Amino acid sequence: MKTLQKSGGYAALYLAIAYLIGLILFIVVLDYPGITDPAQKVALLVEKPMVIFATNLFMYVLFGVALVVLALALYDRLKASAPALMQVATVLGIIWAGSLIASGMVSNAGIDPTVALYATNPTQAALSWQGIETVTTGLGNGNGEILGGLFTLLVSLGALRGGTLPRGLSILGLLIGAVGILTINPGLTDLTGVFGLSQMVWFVWLGLVLLRGRWERLDEDQADTNEGSETIHKRRFPVARA
Repeated sequence: MKTLQKSGGYAALYLAIAYLIGLILFIVVLDYPGITDPAQKVALLVEKPMVIFATNLFMYVLFGVALVVLALALYDRLKASAPALMQVATVLGIIWAGSLIASGMVSNAGIDPTVALYATNPTQAALSWQGIETVTTGLGNGNGEILGGLFTLLVSLGALRGGTLPRGLSILGLLIGAVGILTINPGLTDLTGVFGLSQMVWFVWLGLVLLRGRWERLDEDQADTNEGSETIHKRRFPVARA
């Protein structure tokens, strides 16, 4: 159990770091959001294929793997106090992870064919990459963080009910989850950035809590308390033998 909790803590910290590195690469190094012309996007792909490959690998593929570890660690920690919520949250977390892994792998699989096609037909390469990007954006929750929002919300609600995580962390998670769910509305997709930045903070805080080993599960505390009380009772009032 302790090994899984620590693995979950390291996974949560990786998720925060991956978010940060991904934002720097996409916004600062590549300026990808500022490029809207398909021809310019495919030209950037041809110019910096390894940067885009690495970004997809760390921000989507490995992010998804780490997310599975975190989801399982949180399920192990919270299942006693909120079993139904954590079952749903864990399934959603794994689905979210799978969609991100698929997004990164599809995008990386399309890099070499697109670069090769660009050498002979730049226009067709731009159209091809535009189609690939549509698929990867959908898989990567680019049209709304509904999966991430629900996962964060349900985990935080379960932790708040059982007191198995710091109350402030749980409340923060509820707010972040609500923001993520709202991004499914086409008019509120700009909140995706708010969701990502705030979730970085949540991941760091959560990772530190899991690594420090504090806030033990309530069922263990309660079991220890009950066992101790029973032992004291037997010492004070031994059962008479017939």
